[in-house]
Amino acid sequence: MSGTMRSMFSVVTRREVPRAPDAAGLLLALPVPVVVLGPENRFRFANQAAEQFFGLSAAQLTAHRLGDLLPEDNPIFALVAQVRRADVTISEYGLTLESPRLRKPGVTVQCAPLPDEQDSVLLTLQDPSAARTLDRQLTFRSAARSVTGMAAILAHEVKNPLSGIRGAAQLLEASVSEPDRELTVLIREEADRIRDLVDRMEVFGEKPIERGAVNIHRVLERVRRLAESGFAPHIAFREIYDPSLPSVLGNRDQLVQVLLNLVKNAAESITGSDQVSQGEIVLTTAYRHGMRLAVPGSGQRLHLPLVVTVRDNGPGIPDDIMPNLFDPFVTSKSTGSGLGLALVAKIVADHGGLIEVDSRPGRTEFSLHLPMMSDDTGDAT
Repeated sequence: MSGTMRSMFSVVTRREVPRAPDAAGLLLALPVPVVVLGPENRFRFANQAAEQFFGLSAAQLTAHRLGDLLPEDNPIFALVAQVRRADVTISEYGLTLESPRLRKPGVTVQCAPLPDEQDSVLLTLQDPSAARTLDRQLTFRSAARSVTGMAAILAHEVKNPLSGIRGAAQLLEASVSEPDRELTVLIREEADRIRDLVDRMEVFGEKPIERGAVNIHRVLERVRRLAESGFAPHIAFREIYDPSLPSVLGNRDQLVQVLLNLVKNAAESITGSDQVSQGEIVLTTAYRHGMRLAVPGSGQRLHLPLVVTVRDNGPGIPDDIMPNLFDPFVTSKSTGSGLGLALVAKIVADHGGLIEVDSRPGRTEFSLHLPMMSDDTGDAT
């Protein structure tokens, strides 16, 4: 009897106590970048989040040392050395990890020794860019909404009286002397210019968009051809595409408009600098996990794994306009209206996507994060 009870107790105990998960599996599943550095700061382990952080696969990282990705005078090396020397865990806030291939400002680094692994340290890297991305997304959508309201007001309150002014000037033109006729022509031409501006503003209206499967590489190919045959004939284009990229869930014409605007801005930036002969625009596509955002006004959440990037080697965006870059009427061009990037922000927001900007002298990069076509939205083509 007692033996049976002991047997039953042992069975219950084994069922109630869960088996500890594999440590490596836990590290791989963490959404925070985690790496292990061995002797000479060579990468020994990297989880998926670290792959995205550094832009390299785990296999590629393990073939490198940390010094291959960052300059040796970066404070992170002193942090790792101190952890090895003192055998303690140390956290450092606000580090900037920057090199020609990497730019991560404001990173929180936690560094800990691994007792069972000689001369190895564990690094976790918390990148605040995700929070900044969401803040920017809200800012860009607010900018789009402000333009939408402005467009409605302009269309209603300006176009009707503007037509009357233009008509009156046209009637006067036939009955006044030659010097006065020049003034009536000026009134008519200025009225036409204001009408054209209002017409451009009306594209910000809150109209639902038709979306379907879009091959983003065909969109980029069309944009490149338009640029090479039009406004950027002397600028070199380089394409770095992921050939296995699935279709974007979007509106083809609007995506052409967005990318054409970004490429045109890049070309104008290069043309206005002293590096025209070495000017280059790089178009990139990639698949990245982990980005989800809400579609405005629908309650639906979209996965945004498709990243389309437009990069140029122009002089960069002036610091004084960078915080308000996507607001209407903000421009660094003497002849610009400041509506192009505001429209880009609105179209991207209408797609449930997001746009990021990274700019410094010699490198400006606009990245579009877009939803993909999936089985529950239709068949991709």
